[in-house]
Amino acid sequence: MRKINDIQKSYIAGFLDGDGSVYIRLKKNETYKYGYQVAPYVILYQKETYIDFLKNIRDLLGIGYIRSRKDGVSEYIIGDEKSLIDFSREIAPFSKLKKQQLRLLSSVIKLKSKTKNAKDFIALCQKIDRFKELNYSKKRTQDSKEVSKYLISKNLLTP
Repeated sequence: MRKINDIQKSYIAGFLDGDGSVYIRLKKNETYKYGYQVAPYVILYQKETYIDFLKNIRDLLGIGYIRSRKDGVSEYIIGDEKSLIDFSREIAPFSKLKKQQLRLLSSVIKLKSKTKNAKDFIALCQKIDRFKELNYSKKRTQDSKEVSKYLISKNLLTP
């Protein structure tokens, strides 16, 4: 991530607070050791008409990419872990609404690198579950309970 000044950090934090999302998805994926992929994201949303605002932020930060959806919304997506940790560290102090999510995001990414066994992975998933309350998520179906059931069914975890 490029170095930016406090005014720019404040602007980005405000944009994130109003038109952004910070979350981690647990994606079922049997090619992963524990059957799930941990997918962290920071996403800024904007109507396609105003995609230039997102491009300017991407160019300023030097990380992430822009995606246009079929519903007329554009997304600026940051998904790589190093960039997410850097972004969280720089933007969290300026955020009013997403500060807890940014700190939790960094904490989960750091804990992920220390995961050595199925029990550790469940602890990681339980931490990810906190996003459900912070983001008022109603659609989240993959959580630590589902992961536990899966790991038990594969004899990777004892009940």
